Amino acid sequence: MDGSSVGPLSGKGCLLSRDGWNPEAYSRFAEERRRPFADLLALVAPIPGGRAVDLGCGTGDRTRELHEAVGAKETVGIDSSPAMLAKAEAHAGGGLRFEQGDLGRFAADEAFDLVFSNAALHWCPDHGALLERLTRAVKPGGQLAFQVPDNFDHPSHRSAMEAASQEPFRTALGGSVHPRHVLAPEAYASILDRLGYTEQTVRLQIYGIRLDSRKGIVQWVEGSLLSEYRSRLPAALYAEFVKRYREILFRKVPDEKPYFFTYRRILARAKR
Repeated sequence: MDGSSVGPLSGKGCLLSRDGWNPEAYSRFAEERRRPFADLLALVAPIPGGRAVDLGCGTGDRTRELHEAVGAKETVGIDSSPAMLAKAEAHAGGGLRFEQGDLGRFAADEAFDLVFSNAALHWCPDHGALLERLTRAVKPGGQLAFQVPDNFDHPSHRSAMEAASQEPFRTALGGSVHPRHVLAPEAYASILDRLGYTEQTVRLQIYGIRLDSRKGIVQWVEGSLLSEYRSRLPAALYAEFVKRYREILFRKVPDEKPYFFTYRRILARAKR
């Protein structure tokens, strides 16, 4: 794949203010995070000799798996995080390469056989406009597939919003909290139909993991949700934020050992 495959940026961006991603924290629950990816990949039809793009490729191991599973000749993984992309380079080669970019402003000079995104689009605003823009990067007969977290009502997320509303974090964050961009599954189905996809699968799935204790919830969100707060707070203040978050969270969840943590995911695959 040459450099002309990915065109100029457009639309609303969804970059963090600085790179708040911690590859080690993200990889701590690698197998559990892989489960929704594997289920989404199972929905995708092979594209032997075709071209694919993975938006929000992270550390690149899943992009390599995607590249090989669908039989693509060329695949590009795009991510905003230099830290993640540094890890991803180990998986490059054989038609797979990686680029830094804001997936919320992604546009393509040439359409792809598969536009894929695993656990990344929830960072981007206005999903109606976003999916319309991504559809312009899908060839006729091509596929769009994405998976987004939908755990915003879980105490793990509500506790972060509560902590962010308290001082000194409220002032440091400018009064904002983690935004909720994810739509209802029915809304995605309607958008995909309106965009002209001839077949689609949209489903809500509940996953679960047995953690040693509720302390594991903090480790889980440090690899995902809390990345935004890490990106926007000075290191010392972020450490205080995590401490406050833990105090609030532990008032909301039982002190059980093991602790069964549930996480919701919306999976969607559609063909033009």
